Amino acid sequence: MQALDRRLETAIALATEAGAMAMRLRPPPGGPQATLKGVQDWVTEADGAVERFLSERLLAAFPEDGFQGEEEGVGRTGTLRWVVDPIDGTANYMRGANRFCVSLGLLEDRVPLAGVIVAPALGETFAARQGAGATLNGAPISAADTADMKRATVEVGWSARRPDQDFLAICARVKAAGTVLRMGGSGALGLADVAAGRQDAYAELHINLWDVAAALVILHEAGAVVNDFLAGDGPTKGNAILACAPGIATAMHALF
Repeated sequence: MQALDRRLETAIALATEAGAMAMRLRPPPGGPQATLKGVQDWVTEADGAVERFLSERLLAAFPEDGFQGEEEGVGRTGTLRWVVDPIDGTANYMRGANRFCVSLGLLEDRVPLAGVIVAPALGETFAARQGAGATLNGAPISAADTADMKRATVEVGWSARRPDQDFLAICARVKAAGTVLRMGGSGALGLADVAAGRQDAYAELHINLWDVAAALVILHEAGAVVNDFLAGDGPTKGNAILACAPGIATAMHALF
């Protein structure tokens, strides 16, 4: 575990530096200042700069490890693989809003080993490694003890890869169950909020590996119930994600 601890400590330090870089490059509030890659799929100068920074620094620290980023894809292979979303929540970031993060996860094949999510504008760092619990700014966190859907807060993420009517149908079912419905614009932070007990579930019909790689181990270590995102083509083509407080997991799975 010493090697894993060292990687987690390094990941926290590098993600913190990357977050500071993103803050320096952040556009002011106002209209969109970014380029469209697809439908509501934005990329900024900072996405590339942060990803290159993390790739280079991780290569220097752990030359034997693989690397995969949202912008450049798989750059290196290795038994262990770092998966990076340089800025998750770009639609928020590019308008000067605060709900965005740097997400850095470590996997061994299909097993999440460690994860760090740094939200620099919010002053928050979520971190976990396999078997050691999950933390927010160094303090332990855990999923909520909510057991009644009528007391639950649920976030549903939107994806251009699935029909709008499917997204709207899920929102309608979740709302009809009596929950408070949210949409925050960052899948990684939505999942982290489930781990911290700030909301009771996060659901999305399609999400990519780099959006969830860090969150998967944070959720597991915080005691949340998560579907098997890494099944099938999940690591290469993305998958659905459903993360829940244990007390509403059965009800949420029925709706989802």
